[in-house]
Amino acid sequence: MLFLFSAPIWAQETETLMLSGAAPEDDVLWDFYCTDGRKSGEWSKIRVPSCWETEGFGTYNYGHDQNKASEKGIYRTTFKVPKSWKDKRVFVVFEGSMTDTKVKLNGKQAGTVHQGSFYRFKREITDLIEPKAENQLEVEVSKMSSNESVNKAERNADFWIFGGIYRPVYLEAVPKTFVTYTAIDAKHDGSITTELNLDKAVSDTQVNVEIFDEASGKKVGEFQSKNAGSQKTFKASSKLEGIKPWSAESPQRYLAVISINSKGKTLHSINEKFGFRTVEVRKHDGIYINDKKIRFKGVNRHCFWPSTGRSVSKAQSLLDIKLIKEMNMNAVRSSHYPPDKHFLELCDSLGLYVIDELTAWQHPPYNTEVGTPLVHEMVERDVNHPSVIFWANGNEGGHNQDFDPIFKELDIQKRPVIKPYGLNDGINTVHYISYNSGIKDMFNGRDIFMPTEILHGLYDGGHGAGLDDYWNLMLSNPLAAGMFLWDLADEGIVRTDKNGILDTDKSHGADGILGPYREKEGSFYTIKEIWSPVYFEKKYITPQWNGKLPIQNRYDFTNTQECKFSYALKRFISFDDNPETKEFPISSPNIAPGNDGELVLDLPKDWQEYDVLLVTAKDANGNEILTKSYELNAPAFFSERILSLKNPESTTEIKKLENDSAFVLSASGITVDISKKTGLLKTVKNSSGIIPLNEGPVFVTNRDVVCKKVSLKNENDSYTVDAHYDYADGGTAYRFSWKLQSNGILQLDYDYRPKDRIEMSGVTFNFPEKNIEGAQLIANGPYRVYNNRLKGGTLNLWDKKYNDAITGEVWEYPEFKGYYAHFYGMKLICPTPFEVYSASEDLFLHLFTPSIQQNYDPKGNHTHPPYPEGSISFMDAIPPVGTKFYSAENLGPQSQLHRFKSFSGSPNMSNRIYFRFNE
Repeated sequence: MLFLFSAPIWAQETETLMLSGAAPEDDVLWDFYCTDGRKSGEWSKIRVPSCWETEGFGTYNYGHDQNKASEKGIYRTTFKVPKSWKDKRVFVVFEGSMTDTKVKLNGKQAGTVHQGSFYRFKREITDLIEPKAENQLEVEVSKMSSNESVNKAERNADFWIFGGIYRPVYLEAVPKTFVTYTAIDAKHDGSITTELNLDKAVSDTQVNVEIFDEASGKKVGEFQSKNAGSQKTFKASSKLEGIKPWSAESPQRYLAVISINSKGKTLHSINEKFGFRTVEVRKHDGIYINDKKIRFKGVNRHCFWPSTGRSVSKAQSLLDIKLIKEMNMNAVRSSHYPPDKHFLELCDSLGLYVIDELTAWQHPPYNTEVGTPLVHEMVERDVNHPSVIFWANGNEGGHNQDFDPIFKELDIQKRPVIKPYGLNDGINTVHYISYNSGIKDMFNGRDIFMPTEILHGLYDGGHGAGLDDYWNLMLSNPLAAGMFLWDLADEGIVRTDKNGILDTDKSHGADGILGPYREKEGSFYTIKEIWSPVYFEKKYITPQWNGKLPIQNRYDFTNTQECKFSYALKRFISFDDNPETKEFPISSPNIAPGNDGELVLDLPKDWQEYDVLLVTAKDANGNEILTKSYELNAPAFFSERILSLKNPESTTEIKKLENDSAFVLSASGITVDISKKTGLLKTVKNSSGIIPLNEGPVFVTNRDVVCKKVSLKNENDSYTVDAHYDYADGGTAYRFSWKLQSNGILQLDYDYRPKDRIEMSGVTFNFPEKNIEGAQLIANGPYRVYNNRLKGGTLNLWDKKYNDAITGEVWEYPEFKGYYAHFYGMKLICPTPFEVYSASEDLFLHLFTPSIQQNYDPKGNHTHPPYPEGSISFMDAIPPVGTKFYSAENLGPQSQLHRFKSFSGSPNMSNRIYFRFNE
């Protein structure tokens, strides 16, 4: 967008000259000398910005390491300043350097040594510059600080620690009299106040402020400060009409062109992007943005990329924000340090609420002397970002109380200051609580409640697992202001010292919703559904359905009329053919934020002939909010339709043989051996040989069972093998019957009576995992589920490639092994392929057991739930999964043991399975 300004303003703007790249991939090289570790003791080249460990220098350390390396890095580069800078004051600016940083120009030190890794700082070099010559900049960076409180706050932390100039470096030229700091307080009602600090007091000076709409470039207002005597600080206020407020849903931005004018001349002008929005904490009520109570759906995020560590590009920041918003989140916490400037700029433009955090991983925090300038640097850099809603004063006890008034003094907007894991400014941010925790606090207190870390996502636990129950409880609590999941992505670093392996420091960094390169875990889609602002209520489609679907508008500011809706009908043909699909639009309903309504589908006459309905909601920009699937036909209808096409009824004779150990049935080229002793399937053969599905159906139970009877029945030349099992301590356990149809289809009917309070129930078979290539699966997918992480999948035909992925250790997603919900059918792709179909509703498939994590003690491991002992199982009940800190039963109703009660009319669980072994 082109903005038109007068020439004198442009002439007095701040000018910059990049000395480094904007990101490591820009390949801007400086001379470099490392004092210890790899490639030390000699001068070479290094990319700037970068972490020197990822460039092959020094020593890698995780924050928990007891004996950390303490190498230093010495950087050198040269530059010439433009002739036009002759009458300017010049600063060298560092966006971030780890840790202690000493700056020299032409052999002379510029200012004091800066301490603190995550903050923009600058040093004036005006008097050190050789105007007509090459100037040599030398920077000495110490990985460990000489200030012990910096090391304790930043280096003794639960994240990777690095050394180096990891954010950009540039020169900044300003007029002799210049603006040192600009703050804007713009409310959603159009009220605006700007505050400017100059480097020195001036008289007969006025501030002029012009406001432009960023989208259109149109000027929407102009105002000035009042003339006063000699002063350094200036304020100018106004109230503009017709502005559009900023929110995460509607990130409307404006541009302020602010000039300092004296005696007809412009001394300095600056441009600041901002948004009109109001943040208010109403104690014992809630957090309000633009007079609307908000629940934050957030995640914790590190600035991190596997190949470059903390040195992150704008493109990588954009990727993270898009993924966060794709999960229907509206907030992010910059744990545990201020993020890159470009990350906040993108949050402003795309719409995310941000917690901006001063570093201190845990107690102790920065001491007051070293931390005070860091608070200044953080607030002065970030104060005008509308996305920044909170300041965070440290983490988990790392709170220096002396900093609280500094935040308030510096911030013209007086944002709330939170203390993650503590209570401050009326907001309780306690971490890692169990479901419904608290006695007169948390879920059951009178303070605003907003956990800034919760549902720790170690490996495949937490995150989406338990979220449905936690979120429903929060929705019922007027003081619940939302939550922030831990965390966005696995911190897996490419170890240049270990042949490029991805290292998460065992279990310490394997806790993301995403993998290191942003591979999506199953929780990604669970979160997306639970936090969808267009919420689809539970609905079963019956033949009498009228085409209406109940939905809730869970947006804060957006009417569903601004969204776009469509639906698709799918009919499954076979495992090898794409489903037959028809797509239709849906009129967007007029549902105000916070209200309920309906989608009305104009259905074709033959809609009941399809198997699944997929309904899609998109936002005004065309981004998918959610696709929700509904079953139209039960698995029995589907399986009978498909099998009748593949294996039509046959008049082939069913043959029966017996030997000492088995009943042998054969028809249409299929032969099955069933044990006389146990009733279990022993072998299956077709024309190609043995299909090694066997030793089933074994009842999944933690109690001993005894086979009481196995019998063969002959009815009209059709044979059935029946088996009956009791619990060893008495009572019927389960019964099942085998029937080989004349067309070669093997039918299994079984029923059982589970005990009350069980982890899982069903029946299981053995099948060798070796040489499995994959599966074509009709079920909810493409990701596996747990009982407390059922949402997020859609019923469809999924081509699942085999892998032995271990979530957080082997990042081949979606994982192949595990539980799958709403199982309809599967074709197992292997040297001895076969197909299996469900004729029962709400059945889970257990498709092999995931390998356990290699880097985690199995004792107390809540992130690897139990599985049946067999390889392929058909389950009515599956277990939940826990988190790093909690076993599953602490995570809410969906995470409890299953309850079973028999009653008149439905004494047992009963299911039917069809096996197709024909080639």
